[in-house]
Amino acid sequence: MSEKVNASNVNLKRLEKTYHSSKISSFLPKLLVSPSFVAMVVFIYGFIFWTIWISFTDSKLMPNYKFIGFANYISLFKEPRWWVAFKNMFIFTFLFVFLCIISGLILAILLDQKIKGEGVLLTIYLCPMAISLIVTGVAWKWILNPELGIERLVQQLGFAKFQFRWLVDSNLAIYTVVIAAVWQSTGYAMALFLAGLRGIDNSLIEAAKVDGANIFQIYTRVIIPCLRPVFLSCVVILSHIAIKTFDLVMALTKGGPGYATDVPATFMYSFAFNRGRLAIGAASAVIMFIIVISFIIPYLYVERDGGK
Repeated sequence: MSEKVNASNVNLKRLEKTYHSSKISSFLPKLLVSPSFVAMVVFIYGFIFWTIWISFTDSKLMPNYKFIGFANYISLFKEPRWWVAFKNMFIFTFLFVFLCIISGLILAILLDQKIKGEGVLLTIYLCPMAISLIVTGVAWKWILNPELGIERLVQQLGFAKFQFRWLVDSNLAIYTVVIAAVWQSTGYAMALFLAGLRGIDNSLIEAAKVDGANIFQIYTRVIIPCLRPVFLSCVVILSHIAIKTFDLVMALTKGGPGYATDVPATFMYSFAFNRGRLAIGAASAVIMFIIVISFIIPYLYVERDGGK
């Protein structure tokens, strides 16, 4: 009897495989000729592979398809400005992700207390996300300008010796970019954490209360551990935003003073389009692509396994 059951299960699996393969084979030709699929292949993957190929060529102002191996990557890693941009990327990414997650979590916990005016506060916190990064950069450029913003305002209030010159200090200017970016993206992290908090089973919290846990222990040992998938999503999404940051830096500092606030995206733009060194710009873009992929692939792997 068991042999018959096993045989029927095997036959059932074969039928399912045959059905799925026939379904895929009938769907595949339609997919290949669909305009969206063609556009994706040409304008996304096509340009990715073209950029990778250009990084191995002798391209200057215009593409030149003469293959020269890894010479552009060697030149890239010998460029002092690239290492400044690379260091700034890590400083900006770490501070941006860390501050957004901490601020977003705190705001989400406060809003989860069912306070009055929750809808108004939620709108206020999310409003910066609706603003263009260019507008954010220009606004914070005014706020942080020593002649127009915080420094001038405080001095007019009577504190004549007060100074806040981060925007024009080559050692501190990168932190002004962090301030502007955190202001804009904290609301996004808050929304993710708030959704996670609202999705936690109340029975877990009640069980912790029965066991005598105080509010601090409930959050640290029950609620926050349940938010692990949200933390992972925030880290990946915010890191992706930070690595490819371009317009905020251009609007706020334009990479200055000098090139003190350069990041890989602004470095790539400057070398590829302003200096006529297209291949070096393509090489820097490939390095950025590899860094982004190094964040996304582990995330997809974890999501595929259901966060286990």
